Amino acid sequence: MNAALEGLVGINECILRRWEYPRLYESGVRYEREQPGRERWRRIDEAMAAGVGDCEDLAAWRAAELRVRRGEAARAIVYRSGKRRFHAVVQRADGSIEDPSRALGMGKRSA
Repeated sequence: MNAALEGLVGINECILRRWEYPRLYESGVRYEREQPGRERWRRIDEAMAAGVGDCEDLAAWRAAELRVRRGEAARAIVYRSGKRRFHAVVQRADGSIEDPSRALGMGKRSA
């Protein structure tokens, strides 16, 4: 799964080198969980158009952004978060973990 996620990061890097997109946290895109069985991995342009992304979409965008705009060796990684669940986050160059999904609404109740 990490290899597939790295592929999405690579595509996003190409997009960011070629076109201007806002930084993830300034884009207005928010976290939205996909319905079970309806998994779709979105590139930056697709997440922008939809206005939402789930954990792998957001982690892949953020990792690509850190690589392209800051030259940081960040990577998107997946870990098991439950018996049949996985979650994608960003591992920063210093080893710290950043969770774009939490920053963009995961775990928050909507009004």
